Amino acid sequence: MPETTPALTERHRELLDEVLDKWSLQVLDALCGNPLRFNGLRRAIPVVTQKSLTAALRRLERNGMVERVVIDTRPIAVEYRITALGKSLQDLVDALLRWTTTTLHEVDVARARFDARP
Repeated sequence: MPETTPALTERHRELLDEVLDKWSLQVLDALCGNPLRFNGLRRAIPVVTQKSLTAALRRLERNGMVERVVIDTRPIAVEYRITALGKSLQDLVDALLRWTTTTLHEVDVARARFDARP
């Protein structure tokens, strides 16, 4: 692993915080299948609030993972698409989601054991 300076380490942490947060992972996962409009994303991730989804989309767009495309129809529509940069995360996102699925029971057991401690 290459040496990193504290400033570079901070930039790594900041990027990972923005790309791997609670909602961004789910947005990336949903968009890997196909482009979606805002309400399509809300249906794909029903527990996300409008405010949280908007914030996640803006973060992902700012970081080059998602693009916002205005479709010239009547009425005008906006569609969100994953970019090539965002698509490069697909295997990692899939691996993380698979890992959570396979380890959830173990995590639940560990949490229960921890919570039961005096």
